[in-house]
Amino acid sequence: MVKAKLTFMGGVHPYDGKAMSKDKPIKTVLPKGNLVYPLSQHIGAPAKPIVKKGDRVLTGQKIAEADGYMSVPIFCSVSGTVKAIEPRRVVTGDNVMSIVVENDRQYEEVEYSPVKPLERLTGEEILNLVKEGGVVGMGGAGFPTHVKLAPKDPEAIEYVIANCAECEPYLTSDYRRMLEEPEKLIDGLKVILSLFPGAKGILAVEDNKPDCIRLLKEKTEGEERISVVKLATKYPQGSERQLIYAVTGRAIDSSQLPADAGCIVDNVDTIVAVNRAVREGKPLITRIVTVTGDAVMDPQNFLVRIGTSYHELIDEAGGFVTEPARIVSGGPMMGFGLFDLDVPTTKTASALLCLSQDEVGQPSACINCGRCVEACPSRLVPTLLAKYAQHYDTEAFLKRDGMECCECGCCSYVCPAKRQLTQAIRSMRRMILADRKKAKGGDRR
Repeated sequence: MVKAKLTFMGGVHPYDGKAMSKDKPIKTVLPKGNLVYPLSQHIGAPAKPIVKKGDRVLTGQKIAEADGYMSVPIFCSVSGTVKAIEPRRVVTGDNVMSIVVENDRQYEEVEYSPVKPLERLTGEEILNLVKEGGVVGMGGAGFPTHVKLAPKDPEAIEYVIANCAECEPYLTSDYRRMLEEPEKLIDGLKVILSLFPGAKGILAVEDNKPDCIRLLKEKTEGEERISVVKLATKYPQGSERQLIYAVTGRAIDSSQLPADAGCIVDNVDTIVAVNRAVREGKPLITRIVTVTGDAVMDPQNFLVRIGTSYHELIDEAGGFVTEPARIVSGGPMMGFGLFDLDVPTTKTASALLCLSQDEVGQPSACINCGRCVEACPSRLVPTLLAKYAQHYDTEAFLKRDGMECCECGCCSYVCPAKRQLTQAIRSMRRMILADRKKAKGGDRR
């Protein structure tokens, strides 16, 4: 039996802002302008273009193929003409090689190949359908899902956890998906469970979503392998390590994978995409994006075709009621601040948050209050780690377990001195990971 803790040590309770959009049903949005498809929308090798400028393409057509095992293909979400293959800006501020498609607004779609019933598919066929569907982790990480679903020892997997927490403030896309299309989530979970015959499926939902909990329990009544677990509401409950601990009581560190704790974890939209790829043979070309914040006229949950410009989503939400002081791709805790809305939505784009006030403020000296230590779910000392990061002291950073940081943002949130602790730690972690990757590459040569 699962030994649910329902919560974890540390964490915070920020204003959740979900009331702005939680009662807005999913609304389908058709793009009007050109679509931009960055070739790097996932962890691993970028996809390789298989189209060229001037080619006519259709909705659902593969336009870039996977370049190796740790890569996935990309599909066109509209019909039109390939206008360019060139670097384009993405939400992180980087210029990424992208395929630009001129939208003809006809939305002509390819004919998808029929797939066999789930019970007639082998595990290898399921994994191939997931890969060929271009499915990645849609909670933000972008890890290729076919890789996650192929652990070294499948028989050791005891739990497949559907991350239904949606703990990030303001986001309500998973909430609407659970309310409006619970069958797709449950059917997707069954697809994944078919890969792990000895595992139990768990729908892990925070207790601030009682309507979702009630509905999912109704829909899974009589399902011997699937249960619903009600978690305590606290940020970052949906973080992989914290979620596994809350659901199973098992702890893992940064050197381990969920599979080492006998778990597979996927978020709501990812599981729905798995279901679509395996049961319908359709690739990942849409996702739900929450457009919200007090600077937005009409916050909404949009079903968006990947590649659509953020500009168009703001227009669909009625524009701004006031000039936003800060625009964030994602939520306020882990999202990326934007300086330009002329960037495309991608497979990992969960939200667009527009705030009338910038509450970050100017940082001042640390007052040694210890609030960051109390809030840290990884039990670290963020103020020291940020200091080591700012001085590029890699040895001290590693000695103090800096790589265990999950970059949740709790320390920055509670800091009365407004110090950007998470950003400093994140930068140091990225630098160390890049150095390790470079060193491995040198070893191979």
